[in-house]
Amino acid sequence: MSGQALAAYPEIVKPWIGTAPIASSARRVWRGLIQVLAGPDAAPAWWRPPWQGRAYIGLSVTTLVLGVANLASVHSQPTVAGPAPSSSCRVPPCYSLHYPPLGVGPLLLAVAVATPLLLAARYPLLGWRISWVALLLSPLVPGQWRGGWPWGPAQLVVMLAVFGVAGVRYGRPVLWWMWALSLIPWWLWLARDLADLNGPIGATIVLTAATVALDSIGSRWRAQRALAAQTERTELERARRAVLEERARIARELHDVVAHHMSLIAVRAETAPYRLSDLPESARAEFGSLSAVAREAMTEMRRLLGVLRQDESAGLAPQPQLSDLPALVDTAREAGVSVELSVPPALDQVPSGVALCAYRIVQESLSNANQHAPGAAVTVSVDHDVDAVLLRVANGPGGPARPHANEHGPGHGLTGMRERVALLGGSLSAGPASDGGYEVCAVLPLGRTP
Repeated sequence: MSGQALAAYPEIVKPWIGTAPIASSARRVWRGLIQVLAGPDAAPAWWRPPWQGRAYIGLSVTTLVLGVANLASVHSQPTVAGPAPSSSCRVPPCYSLHYPPLGVGPLLLAVAVATPLLLAARYPLLGWRISWVALLLSPLVPGQWRGGWPWGPAQLVVMLAVFGVAGVRYGRPVLWWMWALSLIPWWLWLARDLADLNGPIGATIVLTAATVALDSIGSRWRAQRALAAQTERTELERARRAVLEERARIARELHDVVAHHMSLIAVRAETAPYRLSDLPESARAEFGSLSAVAREAMTEMRRLLGVLRQDESAGLAPQPQLSDLPALVDTAREAGVSVELSVPPALDQVPSGVALCAYRIVQESLSNANQHAPGAAVTVSVDHDVDAVLLRVANGPGGPARPHANEHGPGHGLTGMRERVALLGGSLSAGPASDGGYEVCAVLPLGRTP
């Protein structure tokens, strides 16, 4: 930003113009360096049995193979020996290379530089730190590697493996700090070989290209993980919202049931003095008080319902009951669904809340059968004893499923069923049947909710 443009801003704004992005980037770079040097290694999401055992087994086998390859590629510093006096060599020069036996140190180093690979899955940063120290110090140990490099090929493979895993897992600042630090031993020990690609220039080009590729792969992987996490959170939020909406719907329906009974209480209390003769004044006053309390409760319930009903008006008629099941089945038959209904004769003995729950379960089950198994025969059976209502809706396999019409997406119809059954303290099971169809079974207690 030019000085003239900056002078146009108030003094309180000037320190933040152009410096906030720089300060944020500097903080990210600094945090990346701290993470590389001393940051903890977070466990990956998949790090749990049996995957962690399989990772250790695979890494152990690979480490053993690389250790053996290192042992095969290390040798001592050769010496040039002249021809022996008794040698038959007559044409000079006649010399030979002599390799003295290796000491214990180079042999142990050849195996040790492969062990950081064991940490690649769980502790990649720690593995890279160990590999970096080995890259820096291993050329000081007497010995040579085939190919003329200061390090064995297996050691470089291990270093690049932990470098790649740590860079992909921890992101761009950590990856590029590891790139910068890795160049230190490369330039330190390869500076004498500037003439060809084995020198630091060629090594820098190769490592930079690998780092750019890892940066791209890591960014894409992290973006996919973030998208998957966001999708999961969205699905959870949709499911939670569907549950809340279903609970509000249940509350609205139960309001209609309770309001119906409260209105009956108010009417019976008001008409009791006229239906019952020879009532004392105290009893008449008590009935009048009961009627007033019932109507006050109805008024408060309607106020509460205003919170649950947005643009809907409170219904005055009672909600559907078990006695309305035949009409519901007739409507389904008119829509082309083959339904067989079996209900007990004494339907009026079931409490209104339980009967409403059973009606809604049958209604949702018939809708699901029509959507997901068109043409399948449906059997609805309702029974009850002194403790509970037993409900079963089953359908056989049908034709191809039609597009789901539920505005909340698939699966929320069952959520509504479970919410209703849980309100009564009952149990519900829904799943595939043995004949290839689908079955919904519910037990709805008739007593007080646990």
